[in-house]
Amino acid sequence: MAKKSAVEKNKRRERLAKLHAAKRAALKAVVMNRALPIEERFEATLKLAQLPRNGAANRVRLRCAITGRPRGNYRRFQLSRNMLRELGSKGQLPGLVKASW
Repeated sequence: MAKKSAVEKNKRRERLAKLHAAKRAALKAVVMNRALPIEERFEATLKLAQLPRNGAANRVRLRCAITGRPRGNYRRFQLSRNMLRELGSKGQLPGLVKASW
């Protein structure tokens, strides 16, 4: 089980990323637009730097929904490999079939 503080920090980052997503996208579009004057693009860069860093989507860590484990996760199920195996063996995940040969 992961530390509760790490899981909560990640949830806070998710909330901030959703909150600032539109603002970030608009500023990034201005920064990447080569047709605009350099001064305008530079101002957009400064405004982007003023936004909180934890508001960036790439700072959100994929964690297991049950244990909070940060590594070995499957995006489709939002579970770590350990929980995926355990729940799959019990038959609690629809569409998951354990391989045997």
